[in-house]
Amino acid sequence: MNWRLSALDRITLISNSDAHSPGKLGREANAFACALEYKEIARVIKEKDPTGLLFTVEFFPEEGKYHYDGHRMCNVLYTPEESKQHKNICPVCNRQLTVGVMHRVEELADRPVGFVPKKAIPTIHLIPLEEIIAEALEQGPNTKGVQQEYMRMVEQGGSEFAILIDLPSEEIKKIATPRVYEGIMLVRQGKLKIVPGYDGVYGRISIFPKEGEAEKPVASDTQMKLF
Repeated sequence: MNWRLSALDRITLISNSDAHSPGKLGREANAFACALEYKEIARVIKEKDPTGLLFTVEFFPEEGKYHYDGHRMCNVLYTPEESKQHKNICPVCNRQLTVGVMHRVEELADRPVGFVPKKAIPTIHLIPLEEIIAEALEQGPNTKGVQQEYMRMVEQGGSEFAILIDLPSEEIKKIATPRVYEGIMLVRQGKLKIVPGYDGVYGRISIFPKEGEAEKPVASDTQMKLF
């Protein structure tokens, strides 16, 4: 989203996890290829050095509670364009819609959707391995079966990031069940079904959408091809 505003081009965009939940530390991260010391990391960020800061890792912004516009009580979910067509008024209750982040982005943007600046540090959007396994097994992320499979895969694959980003597909086949392997590949390719969050409702991302599951088309940046 930030790439659509030219005024931000001079700024190095980084991504960091908060510390609310230990299990989610590192869900957002920065991949450095420099000396891991304060002065060098500061220099790389300040100079926007692509040889020192290789890419950032982020969750899908559509998961946020206020990505698109809408009314949760009326079950109305709109893109910014749809909101403008309705003059920001809910067609169900005739009250003002709760506008989301993308509404403001559209107001500020001076570039089209999908624009990538020439000197932009690349970004990768990921779904945590636990969630991929959980959806593949049709179980909750905290269930015993999912946790056992997660620990087994991480032990054999080296780390979660290695599995999600670095390992060749043939190596992943050796440590993942066919369904989990398929899920990892779909995430890498960005082939997901996304219902963006709106009006306090978290967005939903489905790797294996169920028949009849509601979906909303999302115009998002192409997943970075590192694989």
